[in-house]
Amino acid sequence: MPVVNEVNVKGEVIGQVELSDAVFGAPVHVPAMHQVVVAQLANRRLGTHDTKDRGDVRGGGRKPWRQKGTGRARSGSTRSPIWIGGGVAHGPHPKDYRQKVNKKVRRIALCSALTLKVQEEQMTVLNNFEIETPKTKTLLNLLSALQGGKKPLFVLHETNMAVVKSAANIPGAEVIHVDSINVYDLLHHDRLIATSEAVKKLEEVFG
Repeated sequence: MPVVNEVNVKGEVIGQVELSDAVFGAPVHVPAMHQVVVAQLANRRLGTHDTKDRGDVRGGGRKPWRQKGTGRARSGSTRSPIWIGGGVAHGPHPKDYRQKVNKKVRRIALCSALTLKVQEEQMTVLNNFEIETPKTKTLLNLLSALQGGKKPLFVLHETNMAVVKSAANIPGAEVIHVDSINVYDLLHHDRLIATSEAVKKLEEVFG
C-alpha cells in the first residue's frame, strides 16, 4: 500500500497517509496516458479556421469577357482562385478535432498518472488548506518547505478563491478542483499537492 507524507500549511510533516492500491498503486499504463493526453489536447482545438472559396467571395457573377476572339485565355469569373481577389482553392474549413476515449481507458490513464506521482515521490497530502485571505507568501513558504518545483499542482476538494488568488502570482502554479483532475495536468506539473479530502474523493470515485 503506497504511503505519502501528510503536511500542514507551513510545510511541516505531521504524519503519513496510506493510499489505495487501486488508485495510487495501479500498474503504469503508458499507452493509455498517451492516448488520453493526445485526445485532451485535440479536444482543446476550436477548429474555427475558415477560408472563402470562389462561391463565397462577393462579385464575379458576370463573365469578364467573351469566350472567343479576344486573344486572352477564357475566363468565366473574376473570383476564380487564379485571379487576384478570388477565392481560395482547397483552403481550410471548420473541423471538429475531438477524439473519443473510452471511459475505462480514461480511468486507467488517470490512475497511472496518480501512481506515477507517488512512485516518483512527487505527491504530498495537505491535512488542511484553509487560507482566509489571499497571500502568495503562504504558498511560497509551503512550496519552499516541500521543494515543490517550478510547476506545482494544487488539488482542492472545494473551491477556495483565497488559494486561487494566492497561486495566481506564482509562475507555473495551478489550482484545480478534484472533479477537474486530468491526466495532462498531472503529467505537466512536477509536484502534486492535494488535500486529504480530495484524496478521499479520488479513492471513492476510482477505487
